Amino acid sequence: MQKFFRNVVGGREGLAGLAILALLLFVVFPLGLDVFRLNLVGKYLSYAFVALGLVLCWGYGGILSLGQGVFFGLGGYCMAMFLKLEASTPEATRIQSTPGIPDFMDWNQLTALPWFWVPFKSFWFTLMAVPVLPCLLALILGVAMFKRRVGDTYFAIVTQAVALILSVLIIGQQGWTGGVNGITDLKTLLGWDIRTDSARLILYFVNGALLFACILFGRYLLSSKLGKLLMAMRDKEERVRFSGYDVASFKVFVFCVAAVFSAIGGAMFTLQVGFMSPSFVGIVPSIEMVIFAAVGGRLSLLGAVYGTLLVNFGKSYFSESFPQLWLFLMGGLFIAVVMAFPNGLAGLYNQYTQKRQARKALRRQADGATEAA
Repeated sequence: MQKFFRNVVGGREGLAGLAILALLLFVVFPLGLDVFRLNLVGKYLSYAFVALGLVLCWGYGGILSLGQGVFFGLGGYCMAMFLKLEASTPEATRIQSTPGIPDFMDWNQLTALPWFWVPFKSFWFTLMAVPVLPCLLALILGVAMFKRRVGDTYFAIVTQAVALILSVLIIGQQGWTGGVNGITDLKTLLGWDIRTDSARLILYFVNGALLFACILFGRYLLSSKLGKLLMAMRDKEERVRFSGYDVASFKVFVFCVAAVFSAIGGAMFTLQVGFMSPSFVGIVPSIEMVIFAAVGGRLSLLGAVYGTLLVNFGKSYFSESFPQLWLFLMGGLFIAVVMAFPNGLAGLYNQYTQKRQARKALRRQADGATEAA
């Protein structure tokens, strides 16, 4: 228990950080915000899952993925397919030419449900597919790239290409995926109306609980031997390889973990917002997700959450208050943070704690010298 407290929780300092974040998410926001704004925060927190994964694979593993929106979108589409099928009963779609299939399929003159949609009638299959399908894609991509020692800039470009290909594929296959509009009009989860205020409140707390579970799991990985190897690979990959470790397998593993985190966030996004579209799959959202981790601090799991909240709060505020200038203001915010604090908000906090500890040490030395005199 003591080892868990020290390594996973992070000791007293780590516990304090978790407690402050928990107080903010589970007490301050629910009490201080209306349901609409709280649901908006829940949407932001679903992006934080992606930022957590980026801390693991980019901050510690040195794997810069510019296509995490792919895994976020896959998780979201898996959940959206189940919800859409639940809303597309023969009774609810009796006015269609072909009752019992999603409306966009009927508009595109499909007369039967595509074969790959059929398993998503099962809720348990959907729960399994949300993490497994993105993990399989990450596994295939990781093995294909890392086993051939493709990394750094080339890997980032490949992940961008995958994001572009998937978004174009989703838009092009309108009859199967809903096209550019995505999968919309999602109403119930196992008969439970997810559009009510009480449902949104419950989903917000579920989202927060899953986020904390991912944070603790991430800390567990980083406190293990794997965490030390990831940092060693990031700094001196060849030295780790010459020491006898299979560097490619470690990279594949952490890349798959980041994909699963992103997929969970995508599924929670779909439940809270009520739709999923290709606009969350492409290159632009993937780069925005990297910005979340960079602003918060790519070496801090808690910093990634705060960075996600800060950037998205700024995005909402600037877009509401300065609709003509908000993109420039967001760009300026990002540049200012990166220029002034290259290690993000977490780096700024670490500098503050180090200076405070140094001052305490000097004070103790001065007190000891005074007593000796």
